[in-house]
Amino acid sequence: MSELKTVFLEENKTICQSEGQIVSDMNGEKVMLSISNGKYYNLGTTGGAIWELISSPMTLEGIIGNLTEKYEVDKEDCRREVINFLEILWKEDLVKVSDIG
Repeated sequence: MSELKTVFLEENKTICQSEGQIVSDMNGEKVMLSISNGKYYNLGTTGGAIWELISSPMTLEGIIGNLTEKYEVDKEDCRREVINFLEILWKEDLVKVSDIG
């Protein structure tokens, strides 16, 4: 497991959106333009749901709990996919990870 992924697994961390993104709904999917890097992203339906959840700081467990209630998905599969998605967002500087408090 990469060092980056372990950051999301720490219990005392929250994840939230970085500032400077323009997000819109297109046919039920979220699309985003990052002002800071000039790139467009298609977050899709589930990625869009995660993006909405992290509009305020939220723990990884909070994200997983919300998604497993909303969608029929195995908790461990959900955890793996959420971490992979957050890692991509982190590498693009689209999310911030902070200490709870």
